[in-house]
Amino acid sequence: MIRDTSAQDRPLSTPPRRLPRLPARWWLPAAGAVVLLALSAYAARDWMAADRSVAAERLRIATVYRGDLVRDIAADGRVTAADSPTLYAVAAGTVDLAVVAGDAVARGEVLARLTSPELESRLAQEQATLDALEIEAGRAELDVRQGRAEARMQADQAEIDRQTAARELERLQQGFDLGVVSELDLLRAKDALVKAEIALDHARRDAELRGEGLGFDLDTVRRRAARQQAVVAELQRQVAELVVRSPVDGQVGQVHVEQRANVAANAPLLQVVDLTAFEVEIDVPESFARDLGIGMPADIRVAGTDVPGTVRSVSPQVVNGRVVGRLRFDGEPPAGLRQNQRVTARIVLDEKADALLVERGPFLEAGQGRFAYRVRDGIAERVPLATGVASLDAVEIIDGAEVGDRIVVSGVEALGDAGRVRLSGL
Repeated sequence: MIRDTSAQDRPLSTPPRRLPRLPARWWLPAAGAVVLLALSAYAARDWMAADRSVAAERLRIATVYRGDLVRDIAADGRVTAADSPTLYAVAAGTVDLAVVAGDAVARGEVLARLTSPELESRLAQEQATLDALEIEAGRAELDVRQGRAEARMQADQAEIDRQTAARELERLQQGFDLGVVSELDLLRAKDALVKAEIALDHARRDAELRGEGLGFDLDTVRRRAARQQAVVAELQRQVAELVVRSPVDGQVGQVHVEQRANVAANAPLLQVVDLTAFEVEIDVPESFARDLGIGMPADIRVAGTDVPGTVRSVSPQVVNGRVVGRLRFDGEPPAGLRQNQRVTARIVLDEKADALLVERGPFLEAGQGRFAYRVRDGIAERVPLATGVASLDAVEIIDGAEVGDRIVVSGVEALGDAGRVRLSGL
């Protein structure tokens, strides 16, 4: 049997391996390297969490705050006369001007005279026709009186015949009762009375119908005369308007014709501007026009002074993307206003106190008011947003943000549709 050497073996213990000790001067750099590595790992984690990176200087970021929202519209306008009638020629003829552009005129003052031989001749002809119809109406009235007199005379004659027949019948009846008159004569007297009564009834009806017929004839002639009177009155009005007078107190504006010129009927002659009644005509963008309403308050800035006014009218027509509106002054207009003077106006649409607001910007149109990019720790994150009414410089936030949140209000097109965007240089 061969013995092994296990009895001779002796186990040895392995001493622990020790790391080499760093010198004391290396400890601070080593600790800094560890911190730098941790920060790099944290930054890398945020960098990897973002979908893309955008320079912060390409964006405009605004802070959400609470304040009063005044929704208004600012518009440029011009002063225009509320009453500036244009006067027209009532007939063709020659015009003699009594004023020139810029002259001050009073109501009723003569501005021009028209000479129209044709119109004056028509008036004379129609007046002669009216005179003839009035004579015819007088003759018809005389015929009516005569015809009614004849009808009454016939009715009266029939009444006398009836009374004669009645008395004859009474006499014969007495004779018949005494036996001196035959029954045949009595019957004849009765028939004569009946005949007289029938004749009287027809005479009365004939008088009534004849009177009505003559009345219709007279009414027809009178109506013709009245119609002709209306024609003559209209021509007289036109002849009177050949003398053109000012309808208002004001100033002569534009003169459309030359002195002694031949003009056609309904041709414009001149314009009169009422300097006591001014309004402001404004152009409003189509996007704001739907919010305008008649009666809304407005501030009209004239020569550095705000004057209160009210929206008087809004045009239903859109021209080149703009809508024309008119403002009237509350009370007396400021002194010294001139036609076509340039002014500015501010129309207040709505007011809200203590609303959650953010600066208005392109983000409102880009996201249609349903989302925005909120900035936190250098990351712009897309979040849902509910917006309300908007003014020229602010928009109301209903839900999705709080006071102090920072929101990208401009440059959102650089963010695309990314959910999270790293903002460099912030």
